[in-house]
Amino acid sequence: LDQLTEAQVTYMLSKVPRGRFVEVEEAAAMVAFMLSDENSFTTGATFDLSGGRATY
Repeated sequence: LDQLTEAQVTYMLSKVPRGRFVEVEEAAAMVAFMLSDENSFTTGATFDLSGGRATY
């Protein structure tokens, strides 16, 4: 985000329903879950870290 203008960041943030960007720790927690034994029964899925921005 450091390479973007304030206007670009504001525009992107306005498109995220949660009103904020993902934190590094949140993304790391999702990756850790996907690699853990707790996720051993998943055979395929979409893990969405878009804060509600992604629509399918």
